[in-house]
Amino acid sequence: MLPFREGMRMQKRKLPKFRRQEWFRYKRVGEKWRRPKGKDSKMRLEIKGKPAVVKIGYRNPRELRGLHPCGLREVLVSRPEDLEGIDPSTHAVRISSTVGKKKREQILSRARELGLRVLNPGRGG
Repeated sequence: MLPFREGMRMQKRKLPKFRRQEWFRYKRVGEKWRRPKGKDSKMRLEIKGKPAVVKIGYRNPRELRGLHPCGLREVLVSRPEDLEGIDPSTHAVRISSTVGKKKREQILSRARELGLRVLNPGRGG
């Protein structure tokens, strides 16, 4: 597995901003990526000087896919028992949105005991 810092450097090194063709020209055309399909589209033909087109080569290394920006893998938790067996050095906890206030407090206190990072602690955490 790649060291996290080295992997993040690899990830950020070559990723251009993929924007829709002529997004700057018309207000009604958003920035969201759409594949250029026009017959005479210079972007589709990948002419030099035109914006980059999405390709498989821009994909992140396998070890970095699905990681939270802090470098930890997310684990969804809905009860305090789910915290057992989670490694604090490689995993971060995200509390499910369906969890109520009382159980959220139980999960937060147990996570604090185990030294786990909670990504969405709420106001009290």
